[in-house]
Amino acid sequence: MVANKPYQAYKQNSVNTASPGELTVLLFNGCLKFIKLAKMAIDENNVEQRNTNLIKAQDIIQELMVTLDMKVELSTSLLQMYDYLYRRLIEANTKNSVDILNEVEGYVVEFRDTWKQAVQLAKKPQLVESGQA
Repeated sequence: MVANKPYQAYKQNSVNTASPGELTVLLFNGCLKFIKLAKMAIDENNVEQRNTNLIKAQDIIQELMVTLDMKVELSTSLLQMYDYLYRRLIEANTKNSVDILNEVEGYVVEFRDTWKQAVQLAKKPQLVESGQA
């Protein structure tokens, strides 16, 4: 476990120093991780692991929902989409469905990639101002 501690420290530092946009990308990455683990659990017929991982994915989607700034017009649409993903994760869990998880995974990848682009675009002016571009 000693070899794991530097990685854990790096990971914790990454989270502590991340911008809100970077944290959102990390949340989407976590959601994708748990969806993939749930799909593996379905393949292995491991109901407990499927349930555990899908609940973690649902928790992440809920976190994304509660952190929306509802003063921003786009947030209403995002809330509806996040709610849809949340309900589909529940359905995938109850129906033991990899197909539903593939659908949700596709949307989460699109959200994550869009956030990654937004974070990169937000950093560009900072890089230009500091002479690093």
